Amino acid sequence: MKNPSFPILIIDDEEDILLSYKMVLHRSGLNNLILCHDSEDALRLLQESKVSVILLDLVMPGVSGKVLLKEIQEQYPQIPVIVVTGTNDVPTAVECMQNGAYDFMLKPVDNVRFSSSVKRALDKFYLELEVESLKGKVFSQKLNHKDVFRRIITANPAMHAIFKYIEAISDSLKPVLVTGESGVGKDLIAQAIHRLSHRTGEYVSVNVGGLDDTAFSDSLFGHKKGAFTGAHTSRKGLVLKAANGTLFLDEIGELENSSQVKLLQLLQNSEYYPLGSDIMKKSSVKIIAATNQDIERLTKSGKFRNDLYYRLNIHRIHIPPLRDRIDDIPILVDHFIDKAATELQRPRPKINRQIISILNKYAFPGNIRELESMIYNAVSMCPGSEFGECIQNSILGGDMKYSASPPLLSNKSTSSGGISISYTGNIPTLQQVEEFFIGEAMKKVGGNQTLAAKILGISQSTLSRRFNSR
Repeated sequence: MKNPSFPILIIDDEEDILLSYKMVLHRSGLNNLILCHDSEDALRLLQESKVSVILLDLVMPGVSGKVLLKEIQEQYPQIPVIVVTGTNDVPTAVECMQNGAYDFMLKPVDNVRFSSSVKRALDKFYLELEVESLKGKVFSQKLNHKDVFRRIITANPAMHAIFKYIEAISDSLKPVLVTGESGVGKDLIAQAIHRLSHRTGEYVSVNVGGLDDTAFSDSLFGHKKGAFTGAHTSRKGLVLKAANGTLFLDEIGELENSSQVKLLQLLQNSEYYPLGSDIMKKSSVKIIAATNQDIERLTKSGKFRNDLYYRLNIHRIHIPPLRDRIDDIPILVDHFIDKAATELQRPRPKINRQIISILNKYAFPGNIRELESMIYNAVSMCPGSEFGECIQNSILGGDMKYSASPPLLSNKSTSSGGISISYTGNIPTLQQVEEFFIGEAMKKVGGNQTLAAKILGISQSTLSRRFNSR
C-alpha cells in the first residue's frame, strides 16, 4: 500500500506503545503518522490536520478513550477509529462498536492483524473520499471536455450521464469495467477514458477472447529468448507497450481461469513475469476491460473469478443498447449516410420519416455496428430514390433478422413484411406454431432470451416458462 496522503493519528499515553506501533506501520510502508501521548491534545490535532485513520487507546489519564470516541464520531464521522486497549471484556467491545469504532483489538496486538486492520480502514477512508468527489463531479450540469466525446454520436440523456461519469473518474488509476452488447461502442468509450486521463503512454487495444493461457501471457507480458520452441528472440508484451498509458482488454469474460489469475496479480500488485523469466517486472498501465456477456452470471457460475470481478468492477460503465436509445437513430443515420456517401463517392440519398419509423421499431441485435453496415450497404447498392426501399428490405426481407411485428397465419401461408412461411399437410397446432417461432427468434439473436422475448412481444420470464415447459 502507498503511504497515505493524510496522516494516521495514534493516541496512547504510553511512549513505548507509540514507538512499537510506529515500527510495525513503517514495516508496512506507512510512514505518514502523528503520535499523540496526551489525550487532551487529540481534538486540537484533529482540528489542525486532516487525518485518515485514528488508533485509540481507551484507558488514559485526562480524557478517556471512550469520551474521545464519542467526540470523534460526532465531529469527524468519516474517520475510521480503531480501538486498541488492554481492557478485555465483551461489554466494553460492544459499547465501542456501537459508538462507531471501526475495529476493536486487545493489547498486546498481533502485528499482522494490526497492519491488516489499519490498511482496511485506510481503504475505507479513501474509497469514501473518492465517492464524495465523484458525486460532486457527476452531478455537475455541463461536460467540461465535449471534444473528447466527439466520435460518439449521441443525444441520449443516458449516454450524456455516462460522459459525465467518465469525466468524474478520469484521474483515477483504478481499473474500469465497460459492459454492453456487441456493437454498442465499448472501444470508443475506452478511448475517451484514455484521452481524458492525460496519460503519457499509448492506448493499446487487444481482444483476449479465445486466447489460450500461453497466447494471453505472451501477448500481454511478452517472453524471454528461449522461453518456448521458436522463441529465438525476446519479445516485449503489450503491458510494456502501453507503459504509462492504457491497455484495453476486450471480451474479458472469455478468459481462461489461469489467465484470470495472472491478470489479478497484475491488477493487485502492478507486477508480472514475462514467459520464461523469473525476474518480476513492474507495470504502470491503466486497465480498461470490456465484455458483452453477463459478467455477474459468469461470476456466480464460477466461470469468472470473484476476486478478479471485484478488482475490475471498481468503476463500472454499462452502455445501453441502441433499441433503448432510439432518439439517437436519426442522428446516427444522418452521420452514417454522410460518411458512406463521402467514402463511396456517391450522391447523398435522402431519408424520410417512414424509414426512421421502421428503424425505430427494429431491435438491432448488432446495435450501432449493424446500423452502420446497413446504411453502407444501402448507399452502395441503392443510391438515390431506391435508398429507402433498400433499408426497408434490409430489416424486413427474408435475408435479415426479423420484424418487430409478429407474422399472421392464413390457410396457406404466412407473410409479414416479406417473410413467407408455408406448411404442408394439416394445419399446424398452436403449440407447433409457438415452438417454431420461439426457435426462429432464438436463432436470429444467437440464443439471447431477452432479445428473443422482445421480438416475440412477450416478457423474458414468460419465454423462460415456455422453455421450461417444453
